[in-house]
Amino acid sequence: MSMQKEVKRPAQGAASQFQQGHEIPIEHQKKPGLQDEMSDPKPTSTHLPTEDGGYQTYKAAGKLEGKRAIITGGDSGIGRATAILYAMEGASSLITYLPEEEKDAQITVRRVEELGKKCYTIATDLRRKENCKKVVEKALECLGGIDILVNNAGTQNMIDDIKDLDEEQWISTFESNIHSVFFLSKYTLPHLKSGSSIINCASINAYIGRPDLLDYTSTKGALVSFTRGLSNQQVKKGIRVNAVCPGPVWTPLIPATMNDSAMEQFHATPLGRAGQPSEIATCFVFLASADSSFISGQCLHPNGGVVVNG
Repeated sequence: MSMQKEVKRPAQGAASQFQQGHEIPIEHQKKPGLQDEMSDPKPTSTHLPTEDGGYQTYKAAGKLEGKRAIITGGDSGIGRATAILYAMEGASSLITYLPEEEKDAQITVRRVEELGKKCYTIATDLRRKENCKKVVEKALECLGGIDILVNNAGTQNMIDDIKDLDEEQWISTFESNIHSVFFLSKYTLPHLKSGSSIINCASINAYIGRPDLLDYTSTKGALVSFTRGLSNQQVKKGIRVNAVCPGPVWTPLIPATMNDSAMEQFHATPLGRAGQPSEIATCFVFLASADSSFISGQCLHPNGGVVVNG
């Protein structure tokens, strides 16, 4: 098996993505956005901060050896980082993405396969329930089973006032961010067994009530409640359901959906910087592994130090 090369670098002043005060570049892309076309420094999938604001490569410990995962939105950002860290920990995956994200998806495939694990792909629109069913069917065909479902895919659009929020956008956001999670969970659960995990990607916005992302924020609140209810329903079977609620994270969704003002404030966390996909992906590793065996129905909050209730 190919191993991830150990890399350790000291801080490089304000240029370091892990240094307090680092600000993301102000740039814009057409939705859904491509990580490959983002300015440098691009989001990192495998690096974690050192105590001096530098970085080092994630250190794997075989926590997911032989596991099989579905990861939605696995082409870039948090999804890509999760697929790569899962591979480092011994898991193979099937990733979903939109057809226009093919370029990013193939980079994820290459990086997973360099680690000696399999990464299958399916380009599809998860707003349609029949496509969610096809995802599960392909995972069973390619992976031979499913141990982990990561519901990461999602979309957002900035609208300042409800009077300007188009009804079709409201419906589409719910179809993308919560209806797809219901369908994928429903179709995957018959194939899960004791020890399996469903992990949903919610958001800090469900707790702070961000006003310019009303439809997105509402779906993430629904996702938190869905996580709790489904956990109470399935935990007696040994199937754990949890959520990760990231704060600001540097992914293609940001240049594709946020305005200049929002990006200028993107580093305004108690830690003084935005997060990296790698720092969120470690939460997905933890919740998929036996390390979190006594945790279900809970939300982890990698948000840069913002204190939230719940």
